[in-house]
Amino acid sequence: MKALVYHGPGNKAWEDVADAAIQEPTDVVVRVDTTTICGTDLHILHGDVPAVTDGRILGHEAVGTITEVGGAVKGFHVGDRVLVPAITKCGRCEYCQRGMPSHCQTVGGIGWIFGHLIDGTQAELVRVPYADTSLYAVPEGVTNEQAIFLADSLPTGYEVGVLAGGVRPGDTVAVVGAGAVGLSAILTTGLWGASKIIAVDSNKFRLEKAHEFGATDTVEVGPDTVAEVMALTDGLGVDVAIEAVGYPETLLTAAALVRPGGTIANIGVHGAPVELPMHEMWIQNVTLTMGLVDTVSIPTLLKMVASGRIPAEKMGTHTFTFDQMDEAYDVFANAASNLALKVIITP
Repeated sequence: MKALVYHGPGNKAWEDVADAAIQEPTDVVVRVDTTTICGTDLHILHGDVPAVTDGRILGHEAVGTITEVGGAVKGFHVGDRVLVPAITKCGRCEYCQRGMPSHCQTVGGIGWIFGHLIDGTQAELVRVPYADTSLYAVPEGVTNEQAIFLADSLPTGYEVGVLAGGVRPGDTVAVVGAGAVGLSAILTTGLWGASKIIAVDSNKFRLEKAHEFGATDTVEVGPDTVAEVMALTDGLGVDVAIEAVGYPETLLTAAALVRPGGTIANIGVHGAPVELPMHEMWIQNVTLTMGLVDTVSIPTLLKMVASGRIPAEKMGTHTFTFDQMDEAYDVFANAASNLALKVIITP
């Protein structure tokens, strides 16, 4: 089969490798019909994730068709169309039982294993461990192009942003960073009845998209960013500030936007230490949350997509074939200049 193989920082290749195959009775093999690229894949290529070693197949999101089933698998069959999420879970360890499969002990203490600790989904075939507890059947009314964004970006924005931030009816919310995950938070914040959703970004295209995804207001980053948000909230600040970039300055911006008693929900993947003004924040009764997605919201999100309540297909702005994998990476790595959100990659 063909797959995108990592060969060290800055080096990847779409090349021939051995076919994915059953290794354990709880495995299935899935023919990948649709995949995409995540910002984490770019971090890997920059050398930021040392656990990813030479020869690893990249990718952790897919929609596909089961071609082979292990002997212990009961819930899925050859021919089933399934969503392969970013998180793999055994369903039995302490963290899975607590609803935190992002730290599944059975698969190594971290639920994100595809394209990280085992071969991933940017390939013609992928082996999926613990299929019964990890895979999701895709409803007939949901297209591959809709379902693919439920593998990671939509549940990340919803779980680590909206749910962890405790958004409630009537709340004012600011989302700092209107990339794919920030837009996912905007798209799902409305489900909880927020009265005002303010998108903050430096890119005009993303701010335009934020309105399409449900933002009531947008603020372009500049010297008056905080003042503009304050003006939109009667000088009080927001109830929930969601950080969806992963830079020290964006987390500090989110902290500056939240009102006393509010919550800062950090989604962004930070690659450097952040110094927060705790001497000023402690007296404001502010809550700070952060974390890795668990993907436990996928069944709910699938229902919302199937009903038409969440137009997940809006996330995809560019389409490529497997043979155009390098081009897809180039476009996604330069998303702002290419007016890109997420890319859709199919055979």
